[in-house]
This record gives sequence, structure tokens and C-alpha cells, in this order.
Amino acid sequence: MKEPKVSVGIMFEPKIGFTLKTPFLCNGKEILGEQIVSYREGKILWNGELYDTIEFSPLNEKEASFELKGVTIGINFHWERKENQVFKGALKIIVEDNKLTAVNVLGVEEYLTSVISSEMSATASLELLKAHAVISRSWLLAQIEKNREIEDSAVAYSAMRETEDELIRWYDREDHVKFDICADDHCQRYQGITRASTNIVKKAIEETRGELLMFENKICDARYSKSCGGVFEEFQNCWEEIKYPYLVAKRDMPQGNEMPDLTIEENAREWILTSPDSFCNTTDKVILSQVLNNYDQETLNFYRWEQGYSVEELSELIKERTGTDYGTILDLIPIERGTSGRLVRLKIVGSKKSRIIGKELEIRRSLSTSHLYSSAFVVEKEVGQDGTPIKFVLKGAGWGHGVGLCQIGAAVMGEKGYSYNNILLHYFVGASIEKRY
Repeated sequence: MKEPKVSVGIMFEPKIGFTLKTPFLCNGKEILGEQIVSYREGKILWNGELYDTIEFSPLNEKEASFELKGVTIGINFHWERKENQVFKGALKIIVEDNKLTAVNVLGVEEYLTSVISSEMSATASLELLKAHAVISRSWLLAQIEKNREIEDSAVAYSAMRETEDELIRWYDREDHVKFDICADDHCQRYQGITRASTNIVKKAIEETRGELLMFENKICDARYSKSCGGVFEEFQNCWEEIKYPYLVAKRDMPQGNEMPDLTIEENAREWILTSPDSFCNTTDKVILSQVLNNYDQETLNFYRWEQGYSVEELSELIKERTGTDYGTILDLIPIERGTSGRLVRLKIVGSKKSRIIGKELEIRRSLSTSHLYSSAFVVEKEVGQDGTPIKFVLKGAGWGHGVGLCQIGAAVMGEKGYSYNNILLHYFVGASIEKRY
């Protein structure tokens, strides 16, 4: 198997400015320096001409780079901001949804060097970086494979089920059809060579080159999140109804530790309101700095956290975020929990309307101006003298969906001397690590 190439959607704007820092070829001509492309009636306007697509190919792949101006990072998250970013490989401009999309096309290993540098700190241990290299490579190639299967299938893919009383929606790969993956946290955080890659990151990529997590001769759908909150979530509780044998409920602790059944409400409540031992239950700033970039460290409480809203704030927030007017919010009722205690289905009870929503990310985005840290939370109400609620307090556990590798737990394991193989097989139960190119 030859090293594959990957196409990454970087930014989506009506006008895109960029600088070709080295000579690139476009339409048979050598191009260098500042460029601007604009959306114009379904086409790309560049240098006074209209195009369906434009591709800038590097003359010298090793030395070539280009800079995109004003790339949005952390889309819809609390750290959202714009920055200029520099990339290697080719630049392709396409038209999508009455905007332009800038797509970076490059080799998988070069892409991974950036992902690991963007997702992890240069202070991370070599074993943690190697583990992350393998899961990032596996996730990427599994998604490309899955996309091809969806394209070849006669059955239409849907990420939503909706009735008058229930909305179940998940967010995964369905919105990227003209490129393989996006560059933001929705897929994998990728910021080109903006985050300078260090020798230890390059070493982690080189020492695991072509290595993939496999299960029964198929690439594992290798998910990861910041903090599982102490127990792993299962895939089907966050995305489509597929139960992967290697993504199973398990304590984020050494083998043999007992685990409560967190699908039971009483157990979930006790678990979330306490702070049980686990690999990811750490406040060690040296370890946390391995996983959390500067803007991630703006989040201090992630293993256990709290978010409060007045009834008025919550009612307005849910209306704005869901587009549904529930009236005054009277209650938030857990209906179904996953294996980590994360809510899969939550009932919103309002004075005008009641409805069940899910899955975890739909719940998180409906109850926050960005995203709640996770859907593993319990609801506590403060009521007035007439018995009606005046405040809702959400007390929660973990950061992210909790499926697959727990980045903070893996960082702790690396510090404790676990090898990258042991780290991976702790989180992906029964999988194997195989070199495929």
C-alpha cells in the first residue's frame, strides 16, 4: 500500500486571501505572492476570470508553502477565533453553498505531523505522541474508507431521525462530500505548519509510519476526546447505531477495576457528583500542558464541571440554539444514558412544547452558546415559593464525547511509563497495531 493523499477543507468564505510563499503552478503558469479569490454567481473569480475550480500545485513539494488569511479555528466552541495559517502541499479552491472552500491536498504523513503538533504540546511524552499518531492515522483512513462505502451504497445515509416528539441527530462525516475531512475539531484539529512541529513529533510520526489500529482486517474507527470523565463511552451512543467491539465501556484505570452501570440514573448521578479515581482525573499542570494548547487551557475544570442558568437564560438559549420555542423551560429530564453516563436522550419540558432531543452533541449544542463540555451531567433545579423553577444547574463530567482514546488519560499513562502499544490497547479493546505501508 502506497502512502495515501488526503484533501482537507480549511476555510469557507465568500472571499479568500492567500499568499503563495514559493512558486506554484496554476493553468500551466508559474504563480507567486499575494492572491485573492471571490465567489461570483456560482463561480470563482480570480484575476478577472471565472472558474469552476482552481488548483495551485507546488513546483517543489519539499520546500513549497502557502498562507491562508483569517482561518477560523474552534468553530462554534468557546475558543473560536481567526488566525493566519501556513500549509504545505497543494491548494485547491472549490465552490460550495454559495461560498468558496479552500482545500489543502497533501500526503497523510505530512498531514499527521501537523495534526499531532496542533492537538498535542511539544512537551508531550514520546509514547503519547506515538499513540496519537496511530489513532489519528487510523481515524483518517477509516473515514476516507467509510465515505467511499457511503458513496457506493444505494441506501441514502442519514444522520437524523425526527418526529413531532423527538429529534435524534448526530454530527459526523455527512457534511463533507467534496473533500475528505475538515481542519477543525469537528474532524481533527489541523493547522498546517502554523504550529511548528518539533523533533519529538517528527520522531513519533517516523517511528509509527504506516501503522494502523486494526480489528478483523478492517481499520478501526479510532475516535478520541479530551477527557472521558472516568469511563469510556460507546460509539453507538454518539453516532449511528453501530456497535464496534473495540469501543466498549471500561474504567479509565488499570485492568480489573470495577465499574458501575452508568446507564442507570441513580448510578450516573452518584458517579457524576463525586470524583472517582481514573487516569484522566488529574490536576497536574505539567501533564495537562502536554494535551492542552494555550486556548484549551482556558478550560480549567473538565473532569468535573458546573454550569448554571436562570430559567429566563435557559429558555432563551434553547430557543436560539434549536430554533424551537419551548416557552418557559420547566424541566430537563434524563431519558437515556450511555455507558459513561453521557445523556443520549434528554427531554426538554416547556410551557409551550415538550420534546426529546439527542444524541450527545445535539444535547451539548442546545444547552450552551458553544458546546457544553459533555452530555454527562445531572440537572439540579432551584424552585421559587410557588414551586416553579427559577434556576437550573448542570453538574457534569468529562470533556468531549468520551469514545476511544482519552487524551488526558493517555498523557497520564505516558508519564507512568506505559508504552504507546499499551496505551492504545487500553482504549481500543481487542484491536491490533499493524504496519500497512
